[in-house]
Amino acid sequence: MNPKPWYVYIALLEDGRFYVGMTQVHPDERAHRHQTGWGGTFTKGVRIVRVLWSEQHANGDSARKRERQIKRWSHAKKQALIDGDHSRLKSLSRSRQKS
Repeated sequence: MNPKPWYVYIALLEDGRFYVGMTQVHPDERAHRHQTGWGGTFTKGVRIVRVLWSEQHANGDSARKRERQIKRWSHAKKQALIDGDHSRLKSLSRSRQKS
């Protein structure tokens, strides 16, 4: 039997911020759970509007590393990932390395 995949996702919050999380259920289902008060404490005070991006991982370790990586990114870099703008992602990475 194949293990359940893990997902890393970025959701839009009602205040315009991004929420980065990881889960073993489909990200849309996880967002629904957040909206109904089941799960993470951070989103109890701010409603998730919708999931904007997700990425599947084979195991929890891989997903956790990716989640941590993305959480450190700026809002602009997360937006570039959501948009699939790889050149902007590289540009934002380079500009940060120069600082």
